[in-house]
Amino acid sequence: MSKLLFSLRNVPDDEAEDIRMILKENNIDFYETPPGNWGISMPAIWVRDALQFNQANDLVNDYQGKRAITQRQIYEKLIKEGKVPGFFDYLHQNFYRFLIHILAVGLIIYVSIKLILEFGL
Repeated sequence: MSKLLFSLRNVPDDEAEDIRMILKENNIDFYETPPGNWGISMPAIWVRDALQFNQANDLVNDYQGKRAITQRQIYEKLIKEGKVPGFFDYLHQNFYRFLIHILAVGLIIYVSIKLILEFGL
C-alpha cells in the first residue's frame, strides 16, 4: 500500500526536483499526485512499497536537514549584504496594494462596529 512521503504544497521547484532525483538514485519506486485543476488536490510524492518507505523517509529527512543549513547560510549572507527586503521596502514597492488592504480592513471594522451598535439600540 502506498504511503505519503512528501507533500509538494508550497515547496520550491528545485527542492521537489532534488527529492525526485534522490529517490531515483536510490531506486525507490514512487509516484506523484498533481495539485489538480483548481489546486485543491494534494500535490505529493508517494512511495509505492511500504518496505521502502523508511529508507525514503530517512533520505528525505537527511536532505532537508542539509538544505535547511544551506538555505539559512544563504539567508544570513543576504542579510549581511543588505539584500533582504524589509517592511518599508515592501511598502515602497507595493504602496497602492498596502493602501487598499488598510482601507478594506478599516471598512470591515467600521461596518462591524456600526452593525453591533445599531442592533444594540
